[in-house]
Amino acid sequence: MRNKIKTRKELKEILSALKKQSKKIVFTNGCFDILHYGHIKYLQDTKGLADVLVLGLNSDSSVKKIKGSARPINKQLDRARVLSALSCVDYLTIFSEDTPLKLIRLIQPDVLVKGGDWQAEKIVGADFVKSRGGKVMAIPYIKGYSTTQQIKKIRELSV
Repeated sequence: MRNKIKTRKELKEILSALKKQSKKIVFTNGCFDILHYGHIKYLQDTKGLADVLVLGLNSDSSVKKIKGSARPINKQLDRARVLSALSCVDYLTIFSEDTPLKLIRLIQPDVLVKGGDWQAEKIVGADFVKSRGGKVMAIPYIKGYSTTQQIKKIRELSV
């Protein structure tokens, strides 16, 4: 299996070559702390929107800011390795900024995707992607699948 975990510099070079081949790029981002079916379905649906799926993975410090001091459960490199094993993920990179806007500007995706809890017009980077003629989409969540719910269930079972 090729190494899908890339630096920003590597991604820029790879995506430049792919765009010259008229490949459509879709971008999404997230924490993906404990991978579950909801994540898999989301990533598969996202990949179905373009030729190449690039995933921005929140760093450990970023996850702590978003989810609290008890998170992440899995370290960033472990999360990246698990995600890179998925056939629907073509490339991924880790980011530490509060938002993925810098990454979105670098990648210049044709399609920008987030989960169903985001309204398309409030997705970070939406204005940038739309200004370039791209699409912005929110993919609905599958009810009953969330990492927070899974952690809660594990804690209840361990008592």
